[in-house]
Amino acid sequence: MSEIDPAAIAEQADVPTEPKQASHEVGRARRRKEDARLLTGRTQWTDNIQLPGMLYVQFLRSPMAHARITRVDVEAARQLPGVVAAFSGRDFAAEQGSLPCAWPVSEDIVIPDHPPMAYEEVRYVGEAVACVVATSRYQAADALEAIEVDYEPLPAVLDMNEALTGTSPKVHDQGNQAFTWKFGQGDIDEAFRDAPVVIDRTYVQQRLIPTAMEPRAVVCTTDGQSFTMWSATQIPHILRFLLAATTGIPEHMIRVIAPDVGGGFGSKLQVTAEEVLCLLLARRLGKPVKWTESRSEGNLTVHHGRDQIQHIMIAAEGDGRIRGIKVDLLADMGAYLMLVTPGVPLLGAFMYNGIYKMDAYDFACTGVFTTKMPTDAYRGAGRPEATYALERAIDELAHELKLDPMQVRRLNWIKHEEFPYTTIAGLTYDSGNYEAATDRAMALFGYDKLRAEQADRRDRGDPVQLGLGISTYTEMCGLAPSRVLGSLSYGAGGWEHGSVRMLPTGKVEVVTGSSAHGQGHETAWSQIVADALGVPYEDVSVLHGDTAISHKGMDTYGSRSLVVGGMAVLQACEKVKEKARRLAAHTLECSPDDIEFSQGAFKVKGTSQQKTIQELTLAAFAAHDLPDGMEPRLDADATIDPENFSYPHGTHLCAVEVDTETGQTKIRSYVAVDDVGRVVNPLIVEGQVHGGIAQGIAQALFEEAVYDAEGNLLTSTMADYLLPSAADLPTFVTDRTETPATSNPLGVKGVGEAGTIASTPAVVNAVVDALRPQGVHDIQMPCTPERVWRALQ
Repeated sequence: MSEIDPAAIAEQADVPTEPKQASHEVGRARRRKEDARLLTGRTQWTDNIQLPGMLYVQFLRSPMAHARITRVDVEAARQLPGVVAAFSGRDFAAEQGSLPCAWPVSEDIVIPDHPPMAYEEVRYVGEAVACVVATSRYQAADALEAIEVDYEPLPAVLDMNEALTGTSPKVHDQGNQAFTWKFGQGDIDEAFRDAPVVIDRTYVQQRLIPTAMEPRAVVCTTDGQSFTMWSATQIPHILRFLLAATTGIPEHMIRVIAPDVGGGFGSKLQVTAEEVLCLLLARRLGKPVKWTESRSEGNLTVHHGRDQIQHIMIAAEGDGRIRGIKVDLLADMGAYLMLVTPGVPLLGAFMYNGIYKMDAYDFACTGVFTTKMPTDAYRGAGRPEATYALERAIDELAHELKLDPMQVRRLNWIKHEEFPYTTIAGLTYDSGNYEAATDRAMALFGYDKLRAEQADRRDRGDPVQLGLGISTYTEMCGLAPSRVLGSLSYGAGGWEHGSVRMLPTGKVEVVTGSSAHGQGHETAWSQIVADALGVPYEDVSVLHGDTAISHKGMDTYGSRSLVVGGMAVLQACEKVKEKARRLAAHTLECSPDDIEFSQGAFKVKGTSQQKTIQELTLAAFAAHDLPDGMEPRLDADATIDPENFSYPHGTHLCAVEVDTETGQTKIRSYVAVDDVGRVVNPLIVEGQVHGGIAQGIAQALFEEAVYDAEGNLLTSTMADYLLPSAADLPTFVTDRTETPATSNPLGVKGVGEAGTIASTPAVVNAVVDALRPQGVHDIQMPCTPERVWRALQ
């Protein structure tokens, strides 16, 4: 990595990073506008906020995975220096409501009450049972030790298979099964009947802990009537709505602000107990309150990801052609259903067929309650899990048939001339070219040469074996359309809102309903608007993340920002141009049909007469000579609901060296060729792909949340939960092919989750490929040196 020069970054903050040119902005590798302030600290994170009279909140958390609360005594804590108040869950029982689940996936789903602060029973280690409010964070933390809590222990429920037996203790009175959801297309029995080859495998998606650079933080204040909350959240609009629904405070009396947010990866797609309780504390005390989590607190109480047992079966012909796929999932919900917990595995339900053609498909998922931290969306949300099981099983099919794994993929995938293609899962992939992406990846990787080296090492009995892993993936993202989400019982729509404000001086303010937490919206939206309106990139500013400024939005998750939010902004630009066209025709005394627009100017066809959009903006502001009935502004807004999901795809290839004597795995080379449609900013795309690959490799080789037999989280700190550093990761070779999407005007597709979806199976396939001569056919993730070594024994 190149060194960062803070002085140079600061110098760039107030000047263009590149000279102004008349060329198109979309497609240019612009350095991000945001980075100057983010990297030099000239910004505002939630934890930076200081308000007059601010108080600090700390939560006492359960040390037990499952227990009845028989007594909570906070009186001693109230007497300590600096302590303003201390409360038990019972003190808020009448007003705290239940944390929301917005995705009741089936009619008979069990959605237990989920109090933000427990007062009768705790169901995972880390659940809040009391809190202290003090004049400093440290006084509040110290005072927690004075709170006395008596627990009556109950049995922990940790294993999903055991939880579904009739003899298991119950997490909730209603039982341990949250739901069963089934989906199928075609005749699955016929597909498996007399199939020449059947692959039957079970894979484990280990539990992961999202670890954003910025821990969660909440600040809430009140003027006695209305409330303002700052939160490190991905979803300020959704949070505002659900805070009102949970607490009964009228929505118009709540303002939510997501300032600069240091990463989310799904972990901040949530309505948290701490947000609800900070709101209630501010109301009760009449003073601003702040809570910032510690890292160990975060590992305990940020919702976790993955945690599934995947049973997948493939029926195939003798030549490798797939007849059908059958999937049966157990998905660990944890102790409660949080915002979209039950829907996460179902997002993968439409992806277990991947890029392949087949005659039948059958999917079933059972959600299971355990006494662990609830799971919810984590980068990719259901789709990495599906891609992993599928791509691992495809390698197993190739091994069974003694075929090269790439040969089996080529045999079964949808050909480029077959798009648009409606899959066996009922989705219509609008565009793609798997052949082009794969051919490019194979060339960059040197596949044939590496296979030859692998054979040589095997012949020599080299203790360090070479393995090659393949992942050919697609995903559905850009979460929408609303009607489809509604058919899946999702509690909201998939639309997005954008506004374009034309200022009298010719500058442009863009207001977007999507809320960035590191994706570069300010830069990408500026590029889109600069091209659409013909204004300089530097003259565009982007506002977001504040419900008082951006009054409508569905926020950011599921790689939806560009393909939904960006398209709303583009549509608003088109409305601005239509208004400006009418004003230009009036000013230039011609018909609007005689006006053409090019590079920011409205021209009368066949003449030199023209008006720039800046001139027209000022004329609208002055309002001295407007067409009859025209308002004195060119501003416009738009709300769009996409017609289809977005389907990026690509091929990732990984070469690993595995030391068969120690189990140590080293990634030797990694190639990723992704197709994300038309690219707005190549630098942003590269960053998203690099970050995604890093997270996928982390699941494959490093990360795992581990509980002991009593339900204690053993990986509660960064000393225990292994995150890879830059030194642990290889240099990535990345490239792109481009098949524009047909579902939006720019032809763009999502990119935020692609790297994570593709990389994990590529790495694990490579590890298993290296060890197949030793009889190893699977290693449970993460493929640590110990697990690899034990598999070899």
